[in-house]
Order: sequence, then C-alpha cells, then structure tokens
Amino acid sequence: MNAITLGSNGPTIAPLGIGAWAWGDKLFWSYGKDYDKATLYDAFKTALDVGISLFDTAEIYGFGESERLLGEFMQQTDRSRSSVHIATKYFPLPWRFNAQAVADALTASLKRLQLPTVALYQVHQPFDFLMGQTTLLNALADEVKQGRTLTLGVSNYSAEQMRQAHRILADRGIALAVNQVPYSLLTRQIESNGVLDTARELGITILAYSPLSQGLLTGKYTADNYTPPIGARRLNPQFSQSSLEKLAPTIRLLTEIGETHGKTPAQVALNWLIAQGNVIPIPGAKNGDQVRQNAGALGWSLSPDEREQLDRSTATSR
Repeated sequence: MNAITLGSNGPTIAPLGIGAWAWGDKLFWSYGKDYDKATLYDAFKTALDVGISLFDTAEIYGFGESERLLGEFMQQTDRSRSSVHIATKYFPLPWRFNAQAVADALTASLKRLQLPTVALYQVHQPFDFLMGQTTLLNALADEVKQGRTLTLGVSNYSAEQMRQAHRILADRGIALAVNQVPYSLLTRQIESNGVLDTARELGITILAYSPLSQGLLTGKYTADNYTPPIGARRLNPQFSQSSLEKLAPTIRLLTEIGETHGKTPAQVALNWLIAQGNVIPIPGAKNGDQVRQNAGALGWSLSPDEREQLDRSTATSR
C-alpha cells in the first residue's frame, strides 16, 4: 500500500497512524486503571518498530496529558525525533478571539510535546465564535511561515467548510493538508455528504478517526455477550444490544474475509478504509499488542470482490 504525503511540504508516511485520544485521559477513558504510562510507551515504541510514525493528539486530550506523554516518550526513545510525526489540534474556544490565541495555543502544545515544530496542526472543530474562519486560518498560515508546523488541517469540517478553508489558505500559498472526520464501515456519511468527493478534488487527505467504530468492528462486542458499555462508549447508541444484533452479519462477513487472508475482522476493516485511497485511519491503541494488531492492516490488499461485498453489507451507513 502506497505511502501518503501530507500536503505539499509535509512528511510521507504509512497510510496508518495512532489516535492518542485515550492517552492520559481519565474523563472518557480508563487511563491509570487498565492501562498506564508504561503500556502507552510500549505502544509508542511498537508503532515505530512496525513503521507507523504518525501520532494524532490534541491539546484537550487528557487536558494536555496526551501531548505531555508523547513529548516524554520521544525523549526516552533512541529514535531520531525526525522519525516521529506528531499531529495535534487547536480547539477554538469562545474566548479565543484573536490571532494571538492561536499562537499561544501552539506554543503551549509545542512545550508539552518538547518539539520546535509539529508535522500537522489542525482546527479541532469548525467553530467561528468571535474570531471567524478568516482570522483563524490566516493565524494558522502564519505558523507555517514561521516553521512551527509543516502542514495545516481541519477536523469535522463539511464539504463547503473545507472549500472555504482551502480557499483562504491557498491565498497564502499553503495547501489544506487534511480533514479529520469519522470514517469507518459503519460511519460512511462522508461518501454521501460531499466531504470525500471534495477531498479528492482538492487533494486533501482524510484522517479517519474511530475507524473501528470504537471497537465495534473488532468483533469483541456482540449481542450474545452483551454488557452495558462504559466510558466514552456509553455515548454511542451503536453499542446498544439491538444495534449489536443488526451488526452481526457484517462481523460474520469481516470474519469470513479475514480467514481467507489470515487476518482479523479489525484488520480487514482498516484495510478497506486504506483501499479507498488517500485515507489514513488513526485507530486508538493503548499497548503494543493493539498496535501490532492494527499494523496487520498493512502490506496486503482486499480483492475487488471483497471490497464490493463490504460495500454492500454496510451501504446503509452512508
């Protein structure tokens, strides 16, 4: 599977990354209980060992703890920091109403990460408030010019919002590198709402978060062994028992296809996403074993017929 270059001046990376939302997060996830700093460091090192270099974090993940952990891990590893590509995010809070707020937020993120620059800096949500998109995106463009981020991206932007962001940045001679959105076999709305088509038209990479639908596509959660969800999964109606019953045929298909290739349902689901072209799934991983499992999505391809079967099986998710 071909590597993907972010933007016009960004790094060239494998078409798979690591989502670090759960790293250090006690509010939505169980950091400090069933996983800790040591298991996350194992995930970090394992990712680099298997050729995964992109780690996606944000200033609000764990109230900055996700960034701090990544900064610490980069200092501890014997790898060159240039082999690690960090993507982080600016959250447009209502009281951030001028360009200086963007600069201050990135300064704080870089301090936690212990880096002079990041590979990708993204707007976490398409909120305007008092700043407005023009001021926000020009402030981000300034950070590229100053070398504090190599590329720029957005997250959760609609097709029209992407076009606006692309247009504003293009006036500064900067490409919009990514739009980070939910995308999986069970969440395919970007195929019908114009986001995927617009990204392809404008050369924007899709960073697919929740590419395994918070674990639903692993086959771990079924109606037969149903237990009420905890943590962030409590907010997801797809974890209800009735939804899991409807999901069963898709899990059976993923399992059958996986057996043909010696792969797990999750690896098949991630491979299907990568096969869409210019899409980088960023599944979460809390330990080295989960990273190795995710990496099993690389280095092989589904057949056209298998992709078509999966398309038909989950067509209602568009």
